[in-house]
Amino acid sequence: MIKLNFCLGVCIGLSMTAIIQVFHVTNTFKDFYIRNVSPLSWSNTPYTACRQMSPNLENPSKEAVESRIVSQISSFDDDSFHKDNEVIAKTLFKTVRVACWILTSPSNLNKKAIHVKNTWSKRCNVVVFISSERNDSFPTVGVNASEGREHLTAKTMQAFKYLYDRHLNDADWFLKADDDTYVIMENLRYFLSGEDTEKPVYFGQRFRPFLKQGYASGGAGYVISKEALRRYGQKGSQNVSMCKKDSGYEDVEFGRCLQNLGVILKPSLDAQNRTRYHCFTPQSYLRANFANFILEYDFENGRGGVENISDYAISFHYISPTQMYDLEFFIYHLRPYGILNMPQKLNVVT
Repeated sequence: MIKLNFCLGVCIGLSMTAIIQVFHVTNTFKDFYIRNVSPLSWSNTPYTACRQMSPNLENPSKEAVESRIVSQISSFDDDSFHKDNEVIAKTLFKTVRVACWILTSPSNLNKKAIHVKNTWSKRCNVVVFISSERNDSFPTVGVNASEGREHLTAKTMQAFKYLYDRHLNDADWFLKADDDTYVIMENLRYFLSGEDTEKPVYFGQRFRPFLKQGYASGGAGYVISKEALRRYGQKGSQNVSMCKKDSGYEDVEFGRCLQNLGVILKPSLDAQNRTRYHCFTPQSYLRANFANFILEYDFENGRGGVENISDYAISFHYISPTQMYDLEFFIYHLRPYGILNMPQKLNVVT
């Protein structure tokens, strides 16, 4: 009897130990997943879990991980499986032509600009990468400007002059974006389809300070009409009292230039009063997690939450290379079976 009780006690003890261990491991993995692997945390790569759960593995650099991911997913060769009806998008591609220029630098070509080139910029009617150096293999257009944030104004002024000289008649609208901006071109064209490019107007995320009419955030991207570009090319680019050659904040100074030329910064909210241009990431807007300055700068007071983001949002900023491909997948490849996405009328009728 004593031996039986002893054996029974050992069995119960071992069983309880196993249960506790399973519970501990399960909760440890659950906590780890929430912190590091959950889609809510885009700051970590899919390889984070493997590295942390297997500490003996080599810990590659962030650049190496991003390069590996990009090499695996950059092609997205699954279009043949899609049954999307693209008639409306293809029609707008022809009738609402957009020339895109992307602000970059020699050191960012293979770190950032290449991922813009691989993803959303392919949907522009014309695309030009502007740098301080010409690169025929990428390619980039080199402008006469030094590198550094203090010289972004020079790059911007010269970029729009380049578009005026070379592409005025190749497009109806002219978009400026950074090499870490992501733009949904179909939504931009839909929005612009309700606007007149022969009027002196431009659009973007409107900021309040410095100028009477405000200015459009450079990071969120902004788009100017053909008449706005015409005024800049014919008058502004020749007159330093109206349009600075360099110095200052790029978006403020180009906004000042356009204001001096009589170009109006118009609102861009959709018919449900929701935002389309965004100077931060999707997560920042979904969580309303902003830097304090945005509450003072933004015409919309930094409204966040899914209820305040347009279903036809146009742009987001501070997008990492891997996030470029994440957005590309979620927007153009992931589909909920059995749900047909019918067009909404979200343009404001004036």
